[in-house]
Amino acid sequence: MWTEFEYCYRDAGNFKAFGTLWFEGVLEPDQSAMLKARLESGEFFIAEQVRVPSLYRGLYQWSNGRSTIDDHCWHAFVGLREHMRLPTDECVASSVREFAERFACVETWQEELSPHFSQ
Repeated sequence: MWTEFEYCYRDAGNFKAFGTLWFEGVLEPDQSAMLKARLESGEFFIAEQVRVPSLYRGLYQWSNGRSTIDDHCWHAFVGLREHMRLPTDECVASSVREFAERFACVETWQEELSPHFSQ
């Protein structure tokens, strides 16, 4: 079994970039609940803090390759899906257990880890 983690980056101008990660294994119900409970406002997370590839660059094509005042440090959780097999063109990031442990370690989100952090 495999777990697909879907997420996105949506800047203040509502431009979006989407990402998907694949993990070997499936989350137990308590792990899934914990992951969702760790999200800020039930939706947001700092990609750099849980070692998820950031999606900012997906929007740089609209800003001549640099960040803008619309950029911020939060990515949004979209969903989790279980699959019987891995699509042949996908890369597995790690085990789903290891992934869940990254979220379990979060006590507070550290915005300063993002290159778009501003005080």
